Amino acid sequence: MKKGIIFDLDGTLWDSTEQVVKSWNHVMSGCEDTGCIMTTEIMEGLMGKTIKEIAGIILSDVTEERGLEIMKGCCIEETAYLNKHGGVLYPKLEETLKELSESYGLYIVSNCQEGYIESFLKYHGLEKYFIDFENHGRTNLSKGENIKLIMKRNKLDKAVYVGDTQGDCDAAGLAGIPFIHASYGFGSVNRKIYSINNINELPELIKKGRQVV
Repeated sequence: MKKGIIFDLDGTLWDSTEQVVKSWNHVMSGCEDTGCIMTTEIMEGLMGKTIKEIAGIILSDVTEERGLEIMKGCCIEETAYLNKHGGVLYPKLEETLKELSESYGLYIVSNCQEGYIESFLKYHGLEKYFIDFENHGRTNLSKGENIKLIMKRNKLDKAVYVGDTQGDCDAAGLAGIPFIHASYGFGSVNRKIYSINNINELPELIKKGRQVV
């Protein structure tokens, strides 16, 4: 039986908020048709959303087409910045991934653009722990559908999704798999579920809660 742990990225494995804010503001400062100025607080509220959803929230002062154009520029700048500077890994992340990878296949599903997950893996040298990943930018599918895609592509019999927002919880439900809430991240959930206060609590929770059999 093939078992897997599928992770969200932002608010679950790392925090790139400060780096993304810097890169987006650099792009937006050159756009005379929008008055948008990003802050860490605003960015935290956007984590987990698709680029189209984000454009509709923060760039309502321009047309939808122009908003998506600006967001495309932000994403290009963001990926370049993260390739050079990385983000902030949550404490004991690599040790936890190493332990989990000895018993489970590890995967990432995020609503980010293409290149974002690659920046996370490459800059921090974590490629060796993950078998596969998928994102909205590449497939244009919802997070739940991408979870199902990862499971089908890797022939997973059982899996669990670990994330920090209500959207992550809903995505796990759509995919028909258990959800573990990373309560240290950016969001909350509206129903009682398993949760962890730190990433290094995950191995013991999975073992005791038998989330992955």
